[in-house]
Amino acid sequence: MVTNATEATSAAGLVTIASPHTPKETLDRLARAVVDRGLTIVARVDHADAAAKVGLELRPTVLLVFGNARAGTPLMQAAQLIGIELPLRALVWQDEAGRTQLSYVDPAWLADRHGILLATQKSVDHMNSLLQSIAAEATSP
Repeated sequence: MVTNATEATSAAGLVTIASPHTPKETLDRLARAVVDRGLTIVARVDHADAAAKVGLELRPTVLLVFGNARAGTPLMQAAQLIGIELPLRALVWQDEAGRTQLSYVDPAWLADRHGILLATQKSVDHMNSLLQSIAAEATSP
């Protein structure tokens, strides 16, 4: 699902939102929104920095990994292998035209992929609502 008329990606299950901010500003806003909601930031992976260290170029591309065991555990209780998809993550990246984008995987798509959507609908709906509000805060003008 691609929103805000962004045609940057068409990978199944991805939600992509355009940001009017720089990648760094968007990432900072994203991290603040995550922490403000009581989630834990597990890792930041700066792919562009890693590329530069081996002499390669990559537009700004940073993955923020974050979560909450209270939200993720019910999904793993229903299908333990969904743990490969958790904690949640969001990618802040710059497209070919220099626009900042924020992408994340739709929790309903993840639950459906693992065959547990109906069994975990309440948890998935909560995760989806949380991700939507975090993404909106990170990308709002």
